Amino acid sequence: MNTDLLHPLLRSTIAGALSTQDSIPPARRQTLERLAAWIAEKSRSGEDAPLIFICTHNSRRSHFGQIWAQTAAWTLGLEHVRTFSGGTEATAFHPNAVRALQGQGFGIRIETEGENPLYAVQAGPQLPDMSVFSKRFDNDTNPSSGFAAVMTCSDADEACPVVPGAAARFSLPYDDPKQSDGSGQEAIVYAERSLQIASEMLFVMREAGRRKQ
Repeated sequence: MNTDLLHPLLRSTIAGALSTQDSIPPARRQTLERLAAWIAEKSRSGEDAPLIFICTHNSRRSHFGQIWAQTAAWTLGLEHVRTFSGGTEATAFHPNAVRALQGQGFGIRIETEGENPLYAVQAGPQLPDMSVFSKRFDNDTNPSSGFAAVMTCSDADEACPVVPGAAARFSLPYDDPKQSDGSGQEAIVYAERSLQIASEMLFVMREAGRRKQ
């Protein structure tokens, strides 16, 4: 794993995320391993492995998934992995989620203002920016076929039993940090959810790297 590519605070966050992987429940680990196997198979066949992280509003968990999965892939040399996100409807990348990622070491700037801003997310100065905004999963900026759909919330999981164009589908719901909005505990809850997703995406990419050999 090459974390030298990353901002210093982000390296520390990743070290913390790696330390929690032993607590991933066995049933959830099985889903993560199946996702890793799909990514590894794509690598062995010389194909890209596009992942679309999907939740209802594409405002919190799906963005965490997109950003952490791409960061993990970069640090583990999985150049064929490309990550995206989308929802069953579009809203905006929630400010609490933005602040959580900034607090964990990502550089984030607004590229375009408005009700649904476009953000540039940077994991390190030598890495390309990730372009992040809220959109439907079938938005033109996302792949339309051959991708793995990673369902990050139970509502979207139930609403989309079949995702058009998906080559594979993985159910990986997370508790919604939105439940903490207005409670005074937002910073803690959002950071915890982001770290959980970081831990699991790092697990996936490490496993994918091992299996592609």
